[in-house]
Amino acid sequence: MRSPEALRILLRNPYGRLGLAVLAALVAAAAVGPHATPYGVWQYGVCRPFEPPSLSHPFGCDEIGRDLLTLFLYGARVSLFVGFLAAALSTLLGALLGLLSGYFGGPLDVVLMRVVDALLAIPSLVLMIIFAAILGPGLFNIVLVISILSWPPVARVVRSQVLSLKEYPHVEAARACGAGTARILAKHIAPATLPLVVANMVLQVSNAIIAEAALSFLGLGDPRIPSWGGILRFAFRMGAVSAGYWWYVVPPGLAIALAVLSVTFVSYALDEIVNPKLRRH
Repeated sequence: MRSPEALRILLRNPYGRLGLAVLAALVAAAAVGPHATPYGVWQYGVCRPFEPPSLSHPFGCDEIGRDLLTLFLYGARVSLFVGFLAAALSTLLGALLGLLSGYFGGPLDVVLMRVVDALLAIPSLVLMIIFAAILGPGLFNIVLVISILSWPPVARVVRSQVLSLKEYPHVEAARACGAGTARILAKHIAPATLPLVVANMVLQVSNAIIAEAALSFLGLGDPRIPSWGGILRFAFRMGAVSAGYWWYVVPPGLAIALAVLSVTFVSYALDEIVNPKLRRH
């Protein structure tokens, strides 16, 4: 399917329009927001500790008088950056391994699928906590941990697709004409899996955002850079929930929920592109 037609189907779907609108708003806030706030991300004493929302501080303030709107906008950058980058890397790795496993089969397929089964059998968050603790705090360490532990579902889906695609007549014809393995994979099989890979990458974004928030909440994120999960961590450490400081908890928690929900809506719309039977004429 051509890109203009896919975009038309995506925008025609109400879930797709809503998801793209919310996601675009969050990305715009992450890109432009930090330049619009008059405060620095680590500038404290700009207001009273735990000051409630007001016109000058719409999201209120934290325990040391930092503007929570500023922390929220900077945190959006980290959470969305980790979500998109980790999703892209894990999808690329999973698609590549699934492509090789499905096409070549044999011992390579057996080994890769047993690794996939093992990783899927263990809760991914447990492994992420272990690996993040070993690698230490750091933004790119978080991206690496999420990427290397999130590829198995993509690999399994792509493998099942390749097992079917490699038996198609045009692939058999290309093989009979002497086309090499690299050319068959690049020209005939990989492009056919692209819609499925894109749809899975969108789902990976939401998983990565949740994973980053969970790791940061547990104190395994980069303490030098605020994120939505990191804000929630400090809020709970300061007893914001029990003290009734809802403005410390609601904005980052709601932003994580909206980001995941918007990505999920986009994935619903992408189902129409991947599966022609779902398209409405």
